[in-house]
Amino acid sequence: MTEKVVVIVGAGPGVSGSLARIYAQEGCAVGLIGIDPVPLTDLGDELTAMGVDVGHVVADVTDAAAAASAVSQLGERFGRVDVLHFNPSAFREKDPLQLSAEELLADVALGAGALLTVVQAARPFLRDGARVTVTGSMAADKPWNKAASLGVQKAAVRNLVQSLDATLRPDGIRAVSVTVRGTLAADGPFTPDRVAQALRAAAAQDEDSWRSEIPYAG
Repeated sequence: MTEKVVVIVGAGPGVSGSLARIYAQEGCAVGLIGIDPVPLTDLGDELTAMGVDVGHVVADVTDAAAAASAVSQLGERFGRVDVLHFNPSAFREKDPLQLSAEELLADVALGAGALLTVVQAARPFLRDGARVTVTGSMAADKPWNKAASLGVQKAAVRNLVQSLDATLRPDGIRAVSVTVRGTLAADGPFTPDRVAQALRAAAAQDEDSWRSEIPYAG
């Protein structure tokens, strides 16, 4: 097998779907993990029609055992993982006086904690040159108080990416988050396709000038 293998966690419509298409256009095999079987199957069928090898697994990534099993299934199927992309986050419209501690922890478990689970499960399949990419957000720096948990998630996941990068670097594996400094829209610089292109470019950084966090301002 010569094609690269990309595994996208939190796959579906939007940025993750656009990113999957970019890699498929490059001839990469694509593994998809998501919680909703309908968009997951639809995206898988679309990529298969493009002529690439596709596998998909339905899993709730806040269930550590299920998430690890999904990643392992795809790793064993393809034999390796060259790019692991992490996309999930939870949007809960509650301000800090409405948000409970339990809800905050549940959201962080999805938007940041699950990254630990999937990277640890993917580690046996990551080799020298592999990359971990994460969809970040300006909410990490400028949180919207009416969705307070989102900013906490994005700040936490960006911090975690920096620790992952430092830990994996000696083995030639790098991690990067792309901080999207804008709101996703159907037109303009923040379309899912444009953000996906920024994520793809981040994964292709030169090793000698690698940055573990890259802002995307359109």
